[in-house]
Amino acid sequence: MVNGSAYQYRTGIPWRDLSREQLGPWQMVWRRHRRYAADGTWDRGPAHVLAEADAAGMIDWDISADATMVKNTDPTEHLNEQTTAVVFTANDHGRYGFFPAV
Repeated sequence: MVNGSAYQYRTGIPWRDLSREQLGPWQMVWRRHRRYAADGTWDRGPAHVLAEADAAGMIDWDISADATMVKNTDPTEHLNEQTTAVVFTANDHGRYGFFPAV
């Protein structure tokens, strides 16, 4: 069931298109996913694994941010050579993406 939820999340396919042979009936995968989302299982699982790895000293908490300089494309700012830093980081949902550095 976890593999089915992960596959659907990663690919974005409709639940009905999940492979019945490999993952089981889509209705069962969807119900389990919905139940886990409602009761907080998806939130507790990774937090538990992270806490155990941290307690075992397996996590290096040194932070390094990869910043990219992007020129301002505003036509009124063409004389002002300002740049904007963009950082690739995780948001509070654990998803990665580009967010403006503040």
